[in-house]
Amino acid sequence: MAYDADVIVIGAGLAGLAATAELAEAGRKVILLDQEPESGLGGQAHWSFGGLFLVGSPEQRRLRIRDSHELAWQDWLGAAAFDRPEDHWPRKWAEAYVDFAAGEKRPWLHRQGVRFFPVVGWAERGGYEATGHGNSVPRFHITWGTGPGLVEPFERRVRAGVARGLVELRFRHRVTGLARSAGTVDTVTGEVLEASDAARGTPSSREVAGAFELRAQAVIVTSGGIGGNHDLVRANWPERLGRPPERMLSGVPAHVDGLMLGVAEAAGGRIVNRDRMWHYTEGVDNWNPVWPRHGIRILSGPSPLWLDARGRRLPVPLFPGFDTLGTLEHIARSGYDHTWFVLTRKIIEKEFTLSGSEQNPDLTGRSVREVLRRPLPGAPGPVQAFLDRGADFIVERSLGDLVRRMNQLTKEPLLDEAVLRREIVARDRGLANSFTKDLQVTAMRGARKYLGDRLIRTASPHRLLDPKAGPLIAVRLSILTRKTLGGLETDLSSRVLTEGGEPLPGVYAAGEAAGFGGGGVHGYRSLEGTFLGGCIFSGRTAGRAAAKAVG
Repeated sequence: MAYDADVIVIGAGLAGLAATAELAEAGRKVILLDQEPESGLGGQAHWSFGGLFLVGSPEQRRLRIRDSHELAWQDWLGAAAFDRPEDHWPRKWAEAYVDFAAGEKRPWLHRQGVRFFPVVGWAERGGYEATGHGNSVPRFHITWGTGPGLVEPFERRVRAGVARGLVELRFRHRVTGLARSAGTVDTVTGEVLEASDAARGTPSSREVAGAFELRAQAVIVTSGGIGGNHDLVRANWPERLGRPPERMLSGVPAHVDGLMLGVAEAAGGRIVNRDRMWHYTEGVDNWNPVWPRHGIRILSGPSPLWLDARGRRLPVPLFPGFDTLGTLEHIARSGYDHTWFVLTRKIIEKEFTLSGSEQNPDLTGRSVREVLRRPLPGAPGPVQAFLDRGADFIVERSLGDLVRRMNQLTKEPLLDEAVLRREIVARDRGLANSFTKDLQVTAMRGARKYLGDRLIRTASPHRLLDPKAGPLIAVRLSILTRKTLGGLETDLSSRVLTEGGEPLPGVYAAGEAAGFGGGGVHGYRSLEGTFLGGCIFSGRTAGRAAAKAVG
């Protein structure tokens, strides 16, 4: 039987594009399959903020951030907390990835035209001991152009492969099976879905118009994770994170369903660390949704008061931007699915950014003029749109009116104004002098010692009940599904492994489908900026390894 291509890549997200680009530039013939229309090329990366984890970058040095490979590796180990036999390959991938982030990553991307916003963000600050979870220094580099700007060079390289006759793009092809010939997985079967003109991210038809069968010397699975499939998220939900929420928002489109993982497993691949996942706790209903249950994450500075459903402050160090999964566990064990931010107009104008390319038109559109307006008074346009139209946002002058409307937004009135006022007044007293036992106030003051935070991310500390800083604002927050941290186990050549630990002949995996490498490169927690970079690094590795194997 003749081969239809040298390699078949399943999934046209960032990892699939990176793998395909490497294969084409090595002179290999590739068929790139995806179940969505061509409008979805680039996958979830298109919707992202474009954040990348870099170590020792020029951007860091210009801001007097002293970073090093050793410090980054210490932080990675503190976040990952590898503790299972299945962490053998994830740990090796983590070492390789930190080497990449501290070395070749930035210059390699720079040669392809990728540029970065000059202010480095400080995500996942941790708040524990030095060897615990969190970034010791700012490392979150925002791509100039956000997600689309990062996808662009990889799409360009793939399109060049199409022009050379080396790459064939086949959309609306849903893979349902992988089969072997002479011991090697070389046959891909599935369904051709009817043509669709659905816009990017919106639900597309699942009507079947035909079937297909293709053969190649190797197959690379880059089909993504399970974040759009809430049933699968709940089925894999770990007991350590409490009970899964009854109500969750989706940070990814519905087609991120995880079904291809089951296909690869049925063919003999081993999935590890299914219970490791990454979901955000600062989700709000999108007033202008693209996909079902579309949620947007608030990227907040450290100043909002974070309260549970009954109006009690979350424990130290669960402040905005410090420990995502620690906060998720606390919420899941509280008995309620939502929490609250309470803040002032002054805070929201300085500290609120919304995650996603479409929520940051200045950065996405590469508009220097609009970016320079960020430090100016007034909420950013997308934030103001949520203040005006978002179902989760409440604005009032008095605390009594704020609490009354907060109670109207939930199934039952859980908040007592006296309890909330006591929390706020106690917090405000901590601002009376330079000494305080309130560690959030200490964190706010510490953040302003970093120039990047002082310029655009942290408001000057003030009393929440100061009328000059008002009006008061409350934001109801929900759990937002996002990333799968486990996946297909792979060796350092991205070869998928079997239950016996041997490579599954002919099959590779990259991106979220491979837990971003090895079946769980992040361990239990992410340091942020490592998802897109993980897609690029593992996709590049898979493409290069497969190109060599079929050469």
